[in-house]
Amino acid sequence: MPSNDIFKDRKEAGRELAELLQEFKDSNSIVLALPRGGVITGKEVANELNLPLDIIVTRKIGAPKNAEYSIGAIDVDGDCTMNEDELSGIDIKCLEEEKEKEFKEAKRRWALYRGTRGPLVLTDKIAIIVDDGIATGMTIRAAANYAKKLKASKIIVASPVAPPEVVNQLKDKMDLHVLKTPSDFFAIGAFYEDFPQINDEEVIEILKNKLKS
Repeated sequence: MPSNDIFKDRKEAGRELAELLQEFKDSNSIVLALPRGGVITGKEVANELNLPLDIIVTRKIGAPKNAEYSIGAIDVDGDCTMNEDELSGIDIKCLEEEKEKEFKEAKRRWALYRGTRGPLVLTDKIAIIVDDGIATGMTIRAAANYAKKLKASKIIVASPVAPPEVVNQLKDKMDLHVLKTPSDFFAIGAFYEDFPQINDEEVIEILKNKLKS
């Protein structure tokens, strides 16, 4: 693929993403990153725009016979955003088991990453939702729905990379900012030179140093 489709790492991608979002600098906005990898990108966006950083936790719901294929996502309240076109013929019992498993993981991450910090307050704030890439769009849709539920005054979704067909699907549903939409998209990590796995401890450390009231 062309070298100009490749980011050095999540930090570089975050700094470039912030350039798209300069209108929100020093505004009544909050950057909401999707853990884990999105927290690295989100931190850079928050730093560049002089905004607070927090998280939204949503978890992909995989198809019962293909866990890597996302047919929906669930938030920390247990509310699901589903791709209705993918539900025909799905084993309901298996689907409910998958939902329950991911709901538990979402709650685990929420409690672990935010500790004793109070509830996320978005009323009258602009929510800038950031991830390190969008694949199917389900987790980002669930995150946007979560921010809407918390009465954010405006919801912005920003990501370094996403497939063009997903961008076309999402742009009618949300205010979407994406740096690169490569036609040969097959995996988010393919568009980064350095794309290591991020662990819980790294997320906790970033949030401990960056979270603001």
